[in-house]
Amino acid sequence: MPCDDHRALELLSRTPYGRVSASRRALPFTTVTRHLLIDGQLVLRLHRGYGYHQALDGSVVAYEADNINSGASDTWSVQFTGTARVFEPTLGERAPFGRTPRLADGVPFDPVFLRIEPQFVTLHQLTDVPAFQFARMA
Repeated sequence: MPCDDHRALELLSRTPYGRVSASRRALPFTTVTRHLLIDGQLVLRLHRGYGYHQALDGSVVAYEADNINSGASDTWSVQFTGTARVFEPTLGERAPFGRTPRLADGVPFDPVFLRIEPQFVTLHQLTDVPAFQFARMA
């Protein structure tokens, strides 16, 4: 099914967080990041203390965001694939991100930014998804 890039961008703008995946020392990893679309590129804010930005810089990455836990009967998932680059956004580019989280794994959140120029955009949609009840463990 061909992807409607404009629809994918519109859906991506509905959720503030997603996941970026790449490999580090030949092993895959995924981390949660805040995202914005700026001038047709995806800009990510993540915690510098994780060190992931070093592995992501210059690497081909996959970025995914969705509404899967929203409870909506129609769910979607958008994936961007492209090369990530560390960069320093202007104050105007930083402002829409809002305030940073206070802590990341118990230490002060230190933001670092990546820009991804998408090479591939994939949109998947599920219609009339049955309601799901979370199982409670005793």
